[in-house]
Amino acid sequence: MNGVAGKRCSVSVIGGGWAGLSAAVYLARSGVPVTLIEAARQLGGRARCVPFGDQRVDNGQHLMIGAYHNLLDLLQVLGLREEALFQRHPLGLRFRSPEGPGFRLEARDLPAPLHLLAALFGARGLSWLERFRLSRFLYRVQRGHIELDRDISAQAFLISERQSPRLIRLLWDPLCLASLNTRVKEASARLFHTVLDHAFTDRAEDSELLFPRTDLGTAIPAPAFQYIEANQGKVILSKRVHHIDIEANRFVVEWREGKLASDQVVLATSPVMTRRLLAPHPVFAPTTQRLARLRQSPICTVYLQYPPEVGLETPMLGLMDGTGQWVFDRALCGQPGLMAVVISGPGEHLQLDNVALSERIAGELAALYPNWPAPRATRVIREKRATFHAGVEVDQLRPDQRSAVPGLWLAGDYTATGLPATLEGAVLSGRRCAEQILEEFEQ
Repeated sequence: MNGVAGKRCSVSVIGGGWAGLSAAVYLARSGVPVTLIEAARQLGGRARCVPFGDQRVDNGQHLMIGAYHNLLDLLQVLGLREEALFQRHPLGLRFRSPEGPGFRLEARDLPAPLHLLAALFGARGLSWLERFRLSRFLYRVQRGHIELDRDISAQAFLISERQSPRLIRLLWDPLCLASLNTRVKEASARLFHTVLDHAFTDRAEDSELLFPRTDLGTAIPAPAFQYIEANQGKVILSKRVHHIDIEANRFVVEWREGKLASDQVVLATSPVMTRRLLAPHPVFAPTTQRLARLRQSPICTVYLQYPPEVGLETPMLGLMDGTGQWVFDRALCGQPGLMAVVISGPGEHLQLDNVALSERIAGELAALYPNWPAPRATRVIREKRATFHAGVEVDQLRPDQRSAVPGLWLAGDYTATGLPATLEGAVLSGRRCAEQILEEFEQ
């Protein structure tokens, strides 16, 4: 794209999360002079690293699926091997409860749709009627036979597809909460259907689970940093942008100690920060008003360090009838004995202090694994604004990447990607911004 580079059209990317990194990488690949400005001392945004004793952990446990095509494409651009960062497993969902039998649904390493048929046939904890209705529903999803004329709650959608209240409680509510960070009774059916449509395609590999082998706070941000600067770009850390001056066909990004002029701006900040930066400009009033109505949902992650010999029978386990929802064995990350328990969405656990919450989670694990010793150390990480609340008709509040002012673009998992608030959605939003900027430059 030497023609693009030859015009020397410059772009400022504000925000070094995965959306901003994606935009900057794809622009740098095409020879566009790009400067990425990040307020924190490290890149990664909400997917960053924090210390825990003498080791580093992600500020929240992440899980990918094979349908994250944009994220996997970004790895290729950066020259990263998927197998070095992730370990693939066939779709496997196991739930355990201290109060009774659990539930298990595990796909086999077979071509689609046989992998799902084998999983449904071998499912434990479901009646034959529930298996039949589940298989019929997934078949309809896979074949594209479902159309939603209007958005309703995911719960109403599932009931209309003859999913039993028990199946909704055992399977769909945990999956909805994990993927949308919103309870099934409140969640958008359209967004939830999109998740299912991407996971249960005619490609078995799309439903595979990708477990990180390393902390994601450095897996992509560090190589992205190097890639941007190796391709005539620049990364500026520890500079919080407080104003964007919009001049004729030009933007000036300002922070406390300096400013930078550029032809285009990608605003890849959180919805709250985006609203603050757009608010001084009346032209953005419709956007800021919609962002003000975009609710946020929390995620808590409780890390518990046990002796190295302690481990799960599977990399991930669903927790039933308690506060914790999922537990991940971090042995794959080279951290044996370290468990990460995820609690998505709001709840009474938010009223507990860190000590009380850690003790409750440790007690729930002890009820499932009475032979485990007490954890040696714990750490609680609370992301109060982890994702947007994916309620019914939430897509009406999500802004497009193209803003009301030509040359200013919005990136982030909260923008109109059609996906929930995931790393895949963040990467997609940044990529879309870069692609549209390149199209304009070429014109």
